Amino acid sequence: MDKLLYDRLGSSAGITQIVNEVVQAHMNNPAINARFLPLKEQPEHLASITKHTIEFFSAGSGGPETYSGKDMVTAHTGMNISRGEFTHVIDDVLQVLENNNIDEESKKDVLAILWSLKSMVISQ
Repeated sequence: MDKLLYDRLGSSAGITQIVNEVVQAHMNNPAINARFLPLKEQPEHLASITKHTIEFFSAGSGGPETYSGKDMVTAHTGMNISRGEFTHVIDDVLQVLENNNIDEESKKDVLAILWSLKSMVISQ
């Protein structure tokens, strides 16, 4: 593929839509929603997490955006995220990509990026 992953995900608008749908998927997923539902009562914090996630996906997929959030270890320290929870997060992301008609190669690229973060997120 000649196009950047950023472009294949729909650039800024597409990534924003995907991230917003992923956040909603996490809130609806009974295996992990206990971590996300409390954010509904903290709209500023939810907006900040969403903004940083959009920046992270955008910058990490080749876009011009700059990530302004914490590094992955710092962001997840103290959360004690399990392997199962991490897998549910990935499953939600892949389902949202499927729902948005993202091609298989792009889904594999996103999966590779997410999998590369595993040791920085799990059990921190």
